[in-house]
Amino acid sequence: MDSTTQYFQPRTFSIKLWPPSESTRLMLVERMTKNLSTESLFSRKYGLLGKEEAHDNAKRIEDICFASADEHFKEEPDGDGSSAVQLYAKETSKLMLEVLKRGPRSTAEAEVPVVDTPLESADTVFDISGGKRAFIEADEAKELLSPLTKPGNSYKRICFSNRSFGRPEDEALDVMRIFSKALEGAVLRYLNISDNALGEKGVRAFGELLKSQDNLEELYVMNDGISEEAANALSELIPSMEKLKVLHFHNNMTGDGGAMSIAEMVKRSPNLESFRCSATRIGSDGGVALAEALGTCTLLKKLDLRDNLFGVEAGVALSKTLSKLPDLVELYLSDLNLENKGTIEIVNALKNLTPQLEVLEMAGNEINAKAAQALAECLTAMQSLKKLTLAENELKDDGAVVIAKSLEDGHSDLKELDVSTNMLQRVGARCFAQAITNKPGFVQLNINGNYISDEGIAEVKEILKGGRNALDVLGPLDENDPEGEAEDDYDDQEEDGGELESVLQDLKVEQDE
Repeated sequence: MDSTTQYFQPRTFSIKLWPPSESTRLMLVERMTKNLSTESLFSRKYGLLGKEEAHDNAKRIEDICFASADEHFKEEPDGDGSSAVQLYAKETSKLMLEVLKRGPRSTAEAEVPVVDTPLESADTVFDISGGKRAFIEADEAKELLSPLTKPGNSYKRICFSNRSFGRPEDEALDVMRIFSKALEGAVLRYLNISDNALGEKGVRAFGELLKSQDNLEELYVMNDGISEEAANALSELIPSMEKLKVLHFHNNMTGDGGAMSIAEMVKRSPNLESFRCSATRIGSDGGVALAEALGTCTLLKKLDLRDNLFGVEAGVALSKTLSKLPDLVELYLSDLNLENKGTIEIVNALKNLTPQLEVLEMAGNEINAKAAQALAECLTAMQSLKKLTLAENELKDDGAVVIAKSLEDGHSDLKELDVSTNMLQRVGARCFAQAITNKPGFVQLNINGNYISDEGIAEVKEILKGGRNALDVLGPLDENDPEGEAEDDYDDQEEDGGELESVLQDLKVEQDE
């Protein structure tokens, strides 16, 4: 070949609409969460979902629809992915509508325990939680429970979640007693009685079952109307909790009095690895009791106390307990009214003990710049951190500069940073963008709901463009207020989930080499 001869071929470009980037998927989940938890015609008719329940549903919907669309795309390998995107949007809208029409209910069955529980064969799992939420009458209860009456059955995992036991109270209690009697003496490792309006009478109706369990490893009691009296009954009826590894309460009306009984259960659970007691109306006294009880659970890996009324005193008590929990991997302390004092005590305890912590959530605790230095020193020690949530605080630029600086060096595993709604302006936004722009594998920076000027947003984008992850990591900015004024109330809920199309238009366009 003549060395002076050159051959030029036109460079071809192809638009890849599928798969969406990880940041786009996360953004879609956040948009769905907002739509599902915003007042609308559906919420007025069927009830309004809480933010946590909405997020759980949004994540589940996105996972299902992504998997379905991805299978569709694989069957058309030469396609541009447009049909997969259309399926993704259509199915997502359809499932959102189903959730809105179903109305609020806890998603206990979607809980993923910290413990890696081995999959059980079908003959060891008895689960009647599937399908629509429905009442169980006495005759149906006897039929449903017939497998349990067969000699030699080997059921170890029982799930009654999402079923209601009869309409009149007397009949409902009778149905519960039938269930309880049928299971008395069964050697269970897993028991889920979530999403049932139990109250104290319901708990006691399960008395025969609960009193016979000495080997439970996982117990889920969420969205059950667990009052102080019901919590007392649970503590009284379960004889042994020494083998318990997972104990989850959520969305109950336990209060301080009930927290005392839960604390007693915790004290009897030395092998506990995952404890959730969120949205249970527990105040300062109950928070202190729980914090002290948790000091006996030295194997704890996941601790979730979100959305309670702990206050500073319970926060200080919790800080003393955290120094006894060297194996913590996930810590959820959002919306506890910790303020600066409680926050500083907690992060000082974490700084000296938990370098392996992967998730730290402390949103909505009235934290401002005065706590920033202590928080920054703690974050510097947490080089395994994957997710940090400090949303809905009052850090402002002064606090942002200090905290962002602590995240710049190291933190190679960091994937999510949420500092939304913190009164941040141009300087704070720039600092956080600079801190994460070159983190390998970083997924999303949320700086929404702040007071960042248009120039500041432009600077953030320039910083990210020059980094390793580009603009893919920047979350939505629809609630940012460049003028620093109060946010306007608005309702962007659409019946058909129409926002999805605009989200999917942000899919990354790649050039083939």
